[in-house]
Amino acid sequence: MKPDREQFLAARESLLGAASHDDACARFRWPDLIQFNWALDYFDVIAETTEAPALIWVDESGAEVRRSYREMARRSSQVANFFKDAGFEKSDAVLLMMSNSVDLYEVFLAAIKVSVVITPASPLLTAADIEDRIRRGNIRHIIAEEAFVDRIESIGERLKSVRTRIVVGAPRPGWIPLSRSHAHGEVFRPPFPTYGTDPCLLYFTSGTTALPKMVLHTHTSYPVGHLLTMYWIGLKPGDVHMNVSAPGWAKHAWSSVFAPWNAGATVLTFHYERFDARKTLDVLERYRATTLCAPPSVWRRFMLEDLAPRRFALRELLSAGEPLNPEISRRIRDATGVTIREGYGQTETVPLIGTFPGMRVEEGSMGRPAPGFRVHTVGPTLLPLGPEQDGQIAVRVTPERPLGLMKGYRCDRSRDDDAFIGGWYLTGDVARVDANGYFRFVGRNDDVFKSSDYRISPFEVESVLLKHPAVAEAAVVGSVDDVRGVVPKAFVALRPGYAMTPELALDIFRFCRHSMAPYKRPRRIEFMEDLLKTISGKIKRAELRRYDEDLRQRAIKAPLEFQESDFAADLDPART
Repeated sequence: MKPDREQFLAARESLLGAASHDDACARFRWPDLIQFNWALDYFDVIAETTEAPALIWVDESGAEVRRSYREMARRSSQVANFFKDAGFEKSDAVLLMMSNSVDLYEVFLAAIKVSVVITPASPLLTAADIEDRIRRGNIRHIIAEEAFVDRIESIGERLKSVRTRIVVGAPRPGWIPLSRSHAHGEVFRPPFPTYGTDPCLLYFTSGTTALPKMVLHTHTSYPVGHLLTMYWIGLKPGDVHMNVSAPGWAKHAWSSVFAPWNAGATVLTFHYERFDARKTLDVLERYRATTLCAPPSVWRRFMLEDLAPRRFALRELLSAGEPLNPEISRRIRDATGVTIREGYGQTETVPLIGTFPGMRVEEGSMGRPAPGFRVHTVGPTLLPLGPEQDGQIAVRVTPERPLGLMKGYRCDRSRDDDAFIGGWYLTGDVARVDANGYFRFVGRNDDVFKSSDYRISPFEVESVLLKHPAVAEAAVVGSVDDVRGVVPKAFVALRPGYAMTPELALDIFRFCRHSMAPYKRPRRIEFMEDLLKTISGKIKRAELRRYDEDLRQRAIKAPLEFQESDFAADLDPART
């Protein structure tokens, strides 16, 4: 058997050199890694030979910092020695609350080197969120930028359980400045081995309906598993890659850290206080980015800009986080000449399904299963379903469990029991597979609803609504109705220049009548300035449902809510 590092490199080369998706699936094998520390055994090794910059950091003022792989390796070793002297011990949980900065990348690498459990925290978290993470995550150390210290300290007594507090930036009483790490040596010698099954990352999911789940990943499930993200993006050594994602969320680790550095590519990161589509496009153009990954919410913002005059170097465009509506994809393709490829995965996983390089892009489809995974749709009896049947997306975990799955839900056996059943990992998402093996997203199990005994996918209705020129975003839920039991209701945010008027509501109702089957079309529309979203940017359909249920129970309409029946005289009665 090859040594662990050679196994990892062999898996990497099989994906970098794949001639097609079928070839990648045939050649790829998950490496069997017993002792493996990605930062020490991979990153530090390639740092000695890779010529491309590891990181280009840019901010809104135009300031720029470049770091080579060698500089990142040596600087992160200094920070690792600093952590070791500060009392960090193997498998201690460390809360990391930082914005996109050079320090963030150095700290991330250093934390992997000392084999602690990184718990990324979004800068948008409230004091209550932070307290929950400290308590349930058994946090022993905190590393935070000075701007977040007051919020962290406001939790009071709970902070006493934290042994070490490190501040990035201006000094604060009771906090150790990260700047002291510069006095430490540039060679790090680990005092103990890192095993592939050791915990590495602890993520708290968005938690739209309950307390966030705690998802635990190992030193192989994410660092090694994201070889598949490298392959899905189409990254090659020397590429310049931008991923629009905030620190604190799994997608940031996916393709702002592991995927590009697995490829020997350059991470291009843009630090901003508030996302600005035009400024982000300027950075992409100026720094000749070759690959770009962004969630649908960002692609919607890009769509509002004039892309035609720009001269991009972009070769690959990717979307993940939520399904991308076909209308957005068409508009971006028309403007750039590059087709957005979609991918599907979760915080609990690496990419499970995707439209991979060289594959035919089928509009509205997520693609086909990733190499190393056996993915199917299953019914209530957990038997695989045939083509064109709606079923839950499931990953086969027996007789061999794929490496790119979480270790499990920390301290929550009941969630593990719900997710891992009968030799499957159940994602909780519903899809259908066509005759060519392409997966099409239907919705979350709890988002899909029935109206007049028809099963309705919110995503399908939202995709049609986005074709209307006034609609920027849409979220569809089931709304209680005296006649049909439940009818589709659309919450709509408008593009600039459109007013929330009855006339526009009537126009959207007319558009829906000519664009979708009668059972699918929204019978109610409510305009909103912004749709309710989690801090990671996902639409809170469950909260929208609860809000609408309250309106129905009180038998009232919201001020900007309109119903088809309001326009009975204007709509064709033959189509009701």
